[in-house]
Amino acid sequence: MTADTRQPSEHSLTEAFKGQPRTVWVTAFAAVIAFMGIGLVDPILNSIAEALHAPHEKLTLLFGVYMGVQVVAMLITGWAAYRFGPKRTLISGLTCIVVAAGVSAFAGGIDQLIALRVIWGLGNALFIATALAFIVGQAKGGQHGAILLYEAALGCGLAIGPLLGAVLGEWSWRAPFAGTAILMLIGAVLCAVMLPSDEPADQRQPVNILDPIKALRNRALLVNSIGSAFYTGALFTVIAWAPLAMGLRPIYAGMIFFGWGLLTALAGVFVAPGIARAIGDRAGVVSAITVYALIMALAAIGVVADQVWLIGFAVVVSGLPSGVLNTLFTGVAMSAVDEQTPRSVASAGYSFLRWMGAAVSAILVAYLAAWFGESAPFWFAAGYCAVAVAALVAANGSRRQRHDVDDDAVLVGAEEF
Repeated sequence: MTADTRQPSEHSLTEAFKGQPRTVWVTAFAAVIAFMGIGLVDPILNSIAEALHAPHEKLTLLFGVYMGVQVVAMLITGWAAYRFGPKRTLISGLTCIVVAAGVSAFAGGIDQLIALRVIWGLGNALFIATALAFIVGQAKGGQHGAILLYEAALGCGLAIGPLLGAVLGEWSWRAPFAGTAILMLIGAVLCAVMLPSDEPADQRQPVNILDPIKALRNRALLVNSIGSAFYTGALFTVIAWAPLAMGLRPIYAGMIFFGWGLLTALAGVFVAPGIARAIGDRAGVVSAITVYALIMALAAIGVVADQVWLIGFAVVVSGLPSGVLNTLFTGVAMSAVDEQTPRSVASAGYSFLRWMGAAVSAILVAYLAAWFGESAPFWFAAGYCAVAVAALVAANGSRRQRHDVDDDAVLVGAEEF
């Protein structure tokens, strides 16, 4: 069945919430907390800088190493699930997050926080790689409803993370880490008790660590993945640099990123399907990236004009194209995969390059600001978007792109963020 007839709607989202077993809700709850880790640090970056006397290039490493370890983890999570079992892999990931977040609350320096974010990123990758499989396997209403539940968890985590960081960060920069550790511990205990046991090892499908890299020999997939990497680099320019550019108290920065996360969630679930039906996935992606580039330019102008409200406005409205891109971009990349390559393997290769873009961008932003001025990261982000569009055009020229994406491609798309 094609994307035109299977796009989610408000009604299907409502139906997806009805009558789901406890295992689905437990996994979704843990997923919300795991996704909170992406934006949790945003509101307290300036507080951490003041308390630990941390330079900007160290602060942005809190995002760079977090995403960088996920780049490597994308190659091993499938193997880990095969070797140790999905439930053990998931619980191991949650345990890493609990330990990293809990110890972060007592960190005495920025270098300790950076090291703990490495553990946090590994745990997040191990969890996310298997959480969707549990939701799909246990949810009622088929894969489509399960994907909507997963996307809803993603959206809630992106919105709640900055809000929690803002509220607790007004008390102390340590409090958001402690609060996340407590919530994640609850999720880990619930998952350990309530999720079904792993099947025997001989019943699991073997996975080779190098298979995702081999999948990138498909030129169309490779070029689309490069395009996604540059877009994700622009996205993490907002996440890693905007809080420092604005210089706001935790509560104000948190409210801005709460608005960003909320618009990202709403656009991903409700706006993206309508755009795909109206103009198609590929045109929708190109249009959304173009809008994102304009918003990045607006943020750069806000820095030059010293108008914090304009930077904040740009951050919030950037959630709209981000939500659309999170839903549609992976489907465009996956539609380039040949029939001989399993989608799960192609997905891992795609994710490898996508998160590499995030890690490099998050590390680079502080240096760009030091070299070219504080508005430079946003101008570069606009340039990243232009490269992403060029990559999509190049991929389209190398191979005729299918305009309809089946349910498997949408499933992979939900898993990737």
